[in-house]
Amino acid sequence: MSHITPIFTDLVRVETRLYNAVSARLRVERGLGLGQFELLEIIDRVPGCRVLDIVGELAITVGAVSKAVDRLVAAGWCVRVAHPQDRRSSVLRLTSAGEEQLSASRPIVESELISLTAAIPPEDLARIASTLGILRASLEEGPTAGRDEGT
Repeated sequence: MSHITPIFTDLVRVETRLYNAVSARLRVERGLGLGQFELLEIIDRVPGCRVLDIVGELAITVGAVSKAVDRLVAAGWCVRVAHPQDRRSSVLRLTSAGEEQLSASRPIVESELISLTAAIPPEDLARIASTLGILRASLEEGPTAGRDEGT
């Protein structure tokens, strides 16, 4: 086994445990999971957000994003609006309920992540953030960018 395999395993396990803990707290306190929170964040942040924008950002399939957006629409947290230049496409917008849900959820996510990472010195977290940023950029720009198992 190479030296990189245990690093990969640790990275995946850390991500899974962080994700599950934050998602569990959000479900208890706000009635949504972290995946829904992430979608609301993207829709809020990306002007004229479309399903394909979310696909590109999360590297998951169009079908998965479309179904997830359908659930946000059903919950009353976002709407699909006809794209002004391309009537075959739609733009995603948060509803007032979605804006309120996102606003109320942000501090929960932040505080849970701070709590879960409290044992790590700030300079180590900064180093981890820098390293992961470089790795993410490399993967997003590399030859496998945009590829996933579902497409």
